[in-house]
Amino acid sequence: MWVRGPAATRVQQYTSNNWEVIAMFAHLKLSFALLAIAVLLAAPAIAASSAVPGTLNYVEGEASVAGQPVTQRSVGTVQLEPNQVMETRQGRAELLLTPGVFLRLGDASSVRMISPNLGDTRVELLQGRAIVEVTEIFKDSNLSVMLGGASTRLDKEGLYSFHADTRQVRVLDGKATILANDRQVNLGKGHQLTLAGKFKPEHFDAKVAAAEDPLYAWSNLRSEYEAEASMQSARTIFVGGGPYWYGPGWYWNPYWGMYGFIPADGIWYSPFGWPFYSPWVGYWGGPFLVRGHGPVSGAGIGSGGRFAVSSARVGGGFSSHGFAGGMHGGFGGGHR
Repeated sequence: MWVRGPAATRVQQYTSNNWEVIAMFAHLKLSFALLAIAVLLAAPAIAASSAVPGTLNYVEGEASVAGQPVTQRSVGTVQLEPNQVMETRQGRAELLLTPGVFLRLGDASSVRMISPNLGDTRVELLQGRAIVEVTEIFKDSNLSVMLGGASTRLDKEGLYSFHADTRQVRVLDGKATILANDRQVNLGKGHQLTLAGKFKPEHFDAKVAAAEDPLYAWSNLRSEYEAEASMQSARTIFVGGGPYWYGPGWYWNPYWGMYGFIPADGIWYSPFGWPFYSPWVGYWGGPFLVRGHGPVSGAGIGSGGRFAVSSARVGGGFSSHGFAGGMHGGFGGGHR
């Protein structure tokens, strides 16, 4: 027999409150479960893919590959095959070479893919200007740029400038070996070689040259964007866990609409001074390694070893610079 009274009322109130608490925790568990599912679904979107040397990573203005126009929609899907040529008119473009190496073409320039193999990556600058940023170079890699019958092997992380019209190679940072016929020249930081001249290295002021070069300034900006995309991708991989981490390489970032480079460990600084993060660095509380080079000049050293992230940039990209915000393709062995 149920006896109504103050005690029974308190029991009913306790039971009612208890069910409210249970319902609240059930709701929270569902919310956390949905959040976990959302994270797991989102994490693979930042995934390693089949990007190979010669993959188009950015384009603005007029450009073509093998005579066919390319646009920002072509990013990540167009790859230069052997002997194919990429040409810019009033525009600029960025190609991926080996992981951590970016080739950037200026206006009215063209480059031919000779060998897209990871162990033997060779391109030839046919006309105009190109800058190659080497954030990381792997042991036993053969990374070379042909120009005017000479081959320039990039031996160290650094920044290299090529000018087809003047047949000139410059090392703003790093070290290169130039081979032409039976002659060989080792070119260090702050030195240049004119292939049509005496084939003798000459000193130049890298800081002055960088400050006066629009292609350098654009390359610095591109390097900054890629470093931010790298950090965002590293964060996502860290949250998503092991299944989405395949070691160092190119990782498609759908929020930026391009590939970003993620090193194996620590933080690698580009020649411009922008950091590229591994998923396992001290940014999340553990020890970390710092590798790579510092900036080349005052024009590209906004970071100075520091990296301030703008919330306006991470996640949506820059539509004014040709980046498409939001999801831009899928993932896994290629992003579309």
